[in-house]
Amino acid sequence: MRKQGLIAMSGGVDSSVAALLSRNRGFDCIGVTLKLFSAPEDPYRGARKGSCCSLADVVDARNVAYQLHMPHYVLNFSAAFADQVIHKFVETYEKGETPNPCIDCNRYIKFDGLLQRAKQLAIEYLVTGHYARIEQQGSRFLLKKARDLKKDQSYVLYTMTQEQLAHTVFPLGELTKEEVRGIALEAGLLNARKQDSQDICFIPGGDYAHFIEEYRGKPAAPGNILDETGLLLGQHQGLIRYTIGQRRGLGLSFPEPRYVSAKSPADNTLILGKEGALYRKTLYADTLNLIAWEEPEKPRPVTVKTRYLQAEQTARALQVAPDRIRVDFDKPQRAITPGQAVVLYDGDVVLGGGTILSADTNQ
Repeated sequence: MRKQGLIAMSGGVDSSVAALLSRNRGFDCIGVTLKLFSAPEDPYRGARKGSCCSLADVVDARNVAYQLHMPHYVLNFSAAFADQVIHKFVETYEKGETPNPCIDCNRYIKFDGLLQRAKQLAIEYLVTGHYARIEQQGSRFLLKKARDLKKDQSYVLYTMTQEQLAHTVFPLGELTKEEVRGIALEAGLLNARKQDSQDICFIPGGDYAHFIEEYRGKPAAPGNILDETGLLLGQHQGLIRYTIGQRRGLGLSFPEPRYVSAKSPADNTLILGKEGALYRKTLYADTLNLIAWEEPEKPRPVTVKTRYLQAEQTARALQVAPDRIRVDFDKPQRAITPGQAVVLYDGDVVLGGGTILSADTNQ
């Protein structure tokens, strides 16, 4: 019996090659593109450079599906995206934290909502163009890094459950980006040379503060900038404009560099400190998802990323509550940011991860 696959097609080269490879491997493929929001664009000229999820992307996805003799549909997930990604993005910034909407989109939209839709259609597998690998080890499914470490996306996939891993296929996991481009060119795919999207899809220009102000219909409230002793240094233009470790755009000058070391939404203050104030030895995270094991019984050696592009750091991890983990780094880490994800690795295996709550200096 042939396998059936629901192919998530963004209009980019990666998802298009994932569709091509799935078809070539004997899948009965149905291409789907998600309508997540209404992009501000000229419908005759396409979206802004570097953005995604535009009308032009839908057209590209549909044309590739037709090239591959696959049916193609557009599914409207805009209500779920507005509630579970955009609204959460705004609320997280307003709490003084820094969100990662790509992780939330994967968690709530692609590997929850879209996989549920596949089940409703009696389709066994969801196929995407992510750069990662899934392997079964005994009764457990493992999420692993892509072979192409420059493109590895395992960090933004750490929320996947055993059920989701069992019904997901990543055809690009063993390929490099150059190989994917080559496959697309050889097959004559119309988007073979299309550039990758870079911006957050619903904020094409990257101006998060302006987007949040437009979303709320009011400007962010200004407040005090203090040093770590409580000395007043100046005024900020809204906490949503700043993140931990930021140096530029503060509107102040000092004899030596100062950085955002903390944000206090309770009294709307921004705290600046010197470089040394940015380093932390311990973090706590919640919204925990463990993939490779159920629960670490004792502190476990791991390598850790607290940002997507960060080099892995050595640490020890311990689950301290059903939904909370503590990570103790071997060396203090710079600018650990609440709201971002901490992801734990053992070699190329993703052990799990969570959302950073706080970080401590002297533990």
